[in-house]
Amino acid sequence: MTRSADFIKWFDEIRNSDIALVGGKNASLGELYGNLRAEGIAVPNGFALTTKAYYDALTRAGAWEKLHRILDALDIKNVEALSKAAAEARDIVYDAMDDTELHDQVAEAYARLEAEYGPGVSVAVRSSATAEDLPTASFAGQHESFLNVAGHVRLFAACRRCFASLFTDRAIVYRADNGFDHFKVGLSVGVMKMVRSDEAASGVIFTLDPETGFRDALTITGSYGLGENIVQGKVDPDEFSVHKPTCRKGFRPIIGRSLGAKQFRMGFARLFSEENTHNSPTPQPMRERFCISDDEVLKLASLAIRIEDHYSAIAGKPTPMDIEWAKDGEDGGLYIVQARPMTAVKTDSPVIETYRLKEKGQIVVIGKAVGAKIASGKARVVKGAHDLESFQRGEILVAEATSPDWQPVMKKTAGIVTDLGGRTCHAAIVARELGVPAVVGTGNATRQLKTGDVVTVSCADAETGTVYAGQLPFEVIRTPVGDTKPHRTEVMINLGDPAAAFGATALPSAGVGLARMEFIISEHIGIHPMALVQPDRVTAIDDRLRIAERIRHDANGREFFVRQLAEGVGKIAAAFYPRPVIVRLSDFKTNEYAQLLGGADFEPKEANPMLGFRGAARYTHPAYADGFALECEALRRVREQMGLTNLRIMVPFCRTVREAEAVVEALAKHGLKQGKDGMQIFVMCEIPNNVIEIDAFARVFDGFSIGSNDLTQLTLGVDRDSDIVAFDFDERDPGMLEMLRLAVDGAKRNHRHVGICGEAPANYPEIVRYLVRQGIDSISVNPTSVMKTIDQVWTAENALKRIGPRRTGARRSPLHARPAANAVEAIRD
Repeated sequence: MTRSADFIKWFDEIRNSDIALVGGKNASLGELYGNLRAEGIAVPNGFALTTKAYYDALTRAGAWEKLHRILDALDIKNVEALSKAAAEARDIVYDAMDDTELHDQVAEAYARLEAEYGPGVSVAVRSSATAEDLPTASFAGQHESFLNVAGHVRLFAACRRCFASLFTDRAIVYRADNGFDHFKVGLSVGVMKMVRSDEAASGVIFTLDPETGFRDALTITGSYGLGENIVQGKVDPDEFSVHKPTCRKGFRPIIGRSLGAKQFRMGFARLFSEENTHNSPTPQPMRERFCISDDEVLKLASLAIRIEDHYSAIAGKPTPMDIEWAKDGEDGGLYIVQARPMTAVKTDSPVIETYRLKEKGQIVVIGKAVGAKIASGKARVVKGAHDLESFQRGEILVAEATSPDWQPVMKKTAGIVTDLGGRTCHAAIVARELGVPAVVGTGNATRQLKTGDVVTVSCADAETGTVYAGQLPFEVIRTPVGDTKPHRTEVMINLGDPAAAFGATALPSAGVGLARMEFIISEHIGIHPMALVQPDRVTAIDDRLRIAERIRHDANGREFFVRQLAEGVGKIAAAFYPRPVIVRLSDFKTNEYAQLLGGADFEPKEANPMLGFRGAARYTHPAYADGFALECEALRRVREQMGLTNLRIMVPFCRTVREAEAVVEALAKHGLKQGKDGMQIFVMCEIPNNVIEIDAFARVFDGFSIGSNDLTQLTLGVDRDSDIVAFDFDERDPGMLEMLRLAVDGAKRNHRHVGICGEAPANYPEIVRYLVRQGIDSISVNPTSVMKTIDQVWTAENALKRIGPRRTGARRSPLHARPAANAVEAIRD
C-alpha cells in the first residue's frame, strides 16, 4: 500500500523544485510558505494532493487505456467532437479519483487544518498541473478552482472535480496548441485556508509593467471581495504603479493610480445556498474610494519585491512574478495566496515597434490599453458560447468579459474589447500571449458595438485604449535599438506624456532633456491651479460642476492637483532613474491657461500671448504665486517622498537676471533649494538676453537648455504661430547659428552644462553637426529621432577628430569671416 506521505504533502514540505510532484502552483506555495514566512510574507497554511495520487488512482482504475482511446485521434478543431471527448475524459478521471484511501488521507489533513484554524474552516481548492505556471505557459484559467469549501466530504468532492478539470475543453486545446502531451502532464490539487477577503479586498501584482516590460515598476490591482472577479475580468479594479528601486530604499514612490469601478464583490455564500460563493453589487460609496490605503499599497509592493528577489535568485536571472494577494477582513493582514513567473513578458528586442494612427475618427468606446498596438476588423459581439461558432479569423472579439473556454476562438482574433476587467484579467493575459491589442473595462462596448461593425482598436497611447468607428489608417515605426556607436555628446529625450515614459526607456538615451509639465497639467488634471486655490472666483457654473466632479475623490482640490502632478512627473522620473530628468516648470501662455477649467476667470486677454504673461514672470507674481506653490509642492513630493532625486528643475522664458534670482529664491522658499540633495536648477536659453547676459545667468543657474523654437522666433522677429511669415522661420539662418555658438561658448566658459531641446536637431542633421563642433553637452529630441540623432552625433564627432579640436573661448563665428551663400553652406564651413 502507498504511504500517506506520497499522496499528501504539506506546504512546509514542498519547495520550488517539486513541480513534478505537486505542480507549478503548489510548488511555488511551498516555496513561499517554507522560505519567506520568516521574512514577514504571510502565506496561509495548506497541503497538496500529489501527482502520485493522480497517477496511482488512474492506474488502479484502468483509466489510461480509456483516455488514450478518446484523445489520441481527437480533432480539436471539431468543436462537437472535442466537447464530447472532454466530457467523457472528465467522467473517467472523476470516477477514478473516488479512492477510499485518498479520501481518508484528505479527511485527516483537513482535520489538521481545523486544529490550526478552528472547526469547519473554509478552504480554497485549486488545481496545480506539472506544466502550469511556467515562464513559457501560464495555463491561465484552464483548470478549475473551488472557493469557500468546508467539511471533508465537500472537500474531497471538490478535489475530484479539480483532478477531472485536467480535461476541460479549453485545457485540451491549450495543451495541444502549446505542444504538451496530455499524458505527460500530471495534476496536483492544492488545499489552502481561505483568507477572509470577502470582507475586505484582494488582487493581483505584476512585478513589472505588463505593457512595456519595464522592470523597475510594479503594478498592483485590487477590488473588494474574493479575487476571482479580478482574475476572470468581472470587475474593473483599482490600479497602482510603484517604483521598485526607491521603494527598496524606504520611500513612498506610488507613481500612478486609477480608480476602478469595482462593480461587484464576491463573498461567501449563505448557508442555504448551493453555491460556495456569490456576487453582489458593490455599494456606491465603496466604489468611489480605493479599496486599499497607500500604506497597504506600499506594503504589498515591498512583499512583491522580496518575492521577486527570491525567485530571481533561484532562477539565476531576473524573474518577473505574477502574485495574487488577499487582505483578511478579520485580522487586517495582507496575505500572499499565489506566486508564479509571469508569461508573455516583453523581452529586449533589437527593434522597437511604435504604432501611430495617421488620422483619428469617431470614438465609440474607451478603456484601458493592453498591448501598444493597433488593429482593425469587423466586430463580433459574443454574449455566450453559442456566438463563438460563427467567429471568423481577423475579427474583433467584443464581450462583457472573456472566458478560458474561448481560447480556441481567441487565437483567431485581431483584437479584444471587453466591458469589464483590468490589465491583470484573463482577457489581458491572453491578449499579451497572442500579441494582439485589447481594450478592457470599457463599460459599454457590447451595447455600443454591433456584430459586423468595422472598427479600429488603438492601444497606441499606452494607457488609454480607444475603439474608433471604421478602418483608420495607421503606421508602424520600427526603431532599431541594437549596439549604439560610442559618442561623447549626450542624446536625451523630450517627453510630456507619462504614459509613454516606460516604453521610451528602451532607447539608449542619457535621460530626459525636457519633460513638459504643462502637458501633464492639461491632459491629466485639466483644471487651472488658481481655480483650486481660489474656487470662489470661478464664475461659470459648468466649470464649477466639472471641477467638483474631478476632485470628488480627494480631500480637497489642492491635494488633487499636487497628487496628480506629482505622480505624472514621478512616473517620468522613475522611468529613467537614476538618469537625469529635467522638468520644465509650466509654460502655458495666457490663452492656453484660459482653456483649463476655471482658467478664464484668472487669465488676462492678451494681444500677443507669446510675448506676454508667461514663464518665469508668472511664478512670483501675485496673480499666480499660489498656483506656483502647488507646482513646487508636487515637485518636492517627487524628490522627497518618492526619493526621485534625479529630477532637475528648468525655468522657462526667464527674461532678466533679476527675474531669475526671484524664481530661485521662490523655489527655495517652497522647499526646492538649489544644491540640497543634489538639486540642480536649469534655465531655458530661449531669449536673446539669455545669450547676451549668459555670464550673469550662469551665476544663478546650474545649466542651460537652448530652446531653439523661441530663440529663433525672437532672434529673427518671426511669429512662429503665424502661417504668413512661417517661411522666414529657419534655425539655420546665420544669425541664429551665431546665437547657438555664443550660447554654447558662454555656458562652457562658465563651466555650466549646456544642451538643446528644440526641434532643430531632429529636423536638420547639419544643425547636429554644427552643435557637436561647438562642443554642446547634450541634444534632446523626440523618442522617434533618438537613434537617428545618435548616428548623426557619431558621424559629427568622428569628422571633428579628423579636422582637429575646435578653438574655444570668446571669438567671432566663422560665419562672419565671409558672406555665406546660404545657411547650409555656413554650417559646412
